[in-house]
Amino acid sequence: MNQRDLTLEPEDGERLANLCGPFDEHLRQIELRLGVEISNRGNVFRVTGAEPAAQLAERVLRDLYDVTGEETLTGAQINLHLSESGIDALDARAAEGAQEVAIKVKRGTIRGRGANQTRYLHSIATHDINFGVGPAGTGKTYLAVAMAVDALNDNRVQRLILVRPAVEAGEKLGFLPGDLTQKVDPYLRPLYDALYEMLGIERVMKLIERNVIEIAPLAYMRGRTLNDSFVILDEAQNTTIEQMKMFLTRIGFGSVAVVTGDMTQTDLPKHVKSGLRDAVEVLREVDGVSFTFFTAKDVVRHPLVQRIVRAYEQREEAAQAAAKGDGG
Repeated sequence: MNQRDLTLEPEDGERLANLCGPFDEHLRQIELRLGVEISNRGNVFRVTGAEPAAQLAERVLRDLYDVTGEETLTGAQINLHLSESGIDALDARAAEGAQEVAIKVKRGTIRGRGANQTRYLHSIATHDINFGVGPAGTGKTYLAVAMAVDALNDNRVQRLILVRPAVEAGEKLGFLPGDLTQKVDPYLRPLYDALYEMLGIERVMKLIERNVIEIAPLAYMRGRTLNDSFVILDEAQNTTIEQMKMFLTRIGFGSVAVVTGDMTQTDLPKHVKSGLRDAVEVLREVDGVSFTFFTAKDVVRHPLVQRIVRAYEQREEAAQAAAKGDGG
């Protein structure tokens, strides 16, 4: 991981607000597309990510800041600028050096689609603790489950533990009906769906009955040590700093942990810093920990969904252009 600090001159509050966008939307857009983390205090910015991506993000921020003196930035302009910034070459470089991992499951063989997914699978195969960070639909949870199933089938681990912070229920699950598994089930549905596809519903149910597959809310992990296990913490953007530290220090001998999340979709109170964002900052130089940053370009969608998304984007761009014309 690389960290780059930059100062945008001249310091101008209006231009900085223009660059960052409403509620930092423009910065989040750059983060998602380039797979980096951006933080700032005033006109001092810090970019964290892989060296080529961080370097590109710094150049994009400087170029966009130059534009803010003359015009109001929109999401469409940010997207256009990113497309012209050389991101395709960055994607090609990301694939270099990562050996392809092929996972055989009930329905066939799973391989990474694109550079980031290939690197992600390779990282999980070669590291004990792994972070997959990026938007929904990039395959970060699905591929983590595939690697877990592969490890279980090959007897490299004895248990598969699925963990998720039940932040929507405030981690106070007592008022929900049913036993612990039934209380947490709604929050783990994406993990279940992936397991059913790879192992079949009947085998998954048997493995849960035998406690080979364990479902646990994050709050119930305190005080445990997990040996010979493959542990997946999903929706990790909804963990606090203390919860993330607690989870990561549960990992024992012979275990692999994968932490997935999308930092733009946190359900935490606004004054609470995400444990996922904090972990990216604190652990970036720790040996044995891998980070894969997925971008909006990694989203695997049905072709029709892609056309629907594009139609909404075109309407928004047209509305922005019309508003700009009326203003002029």
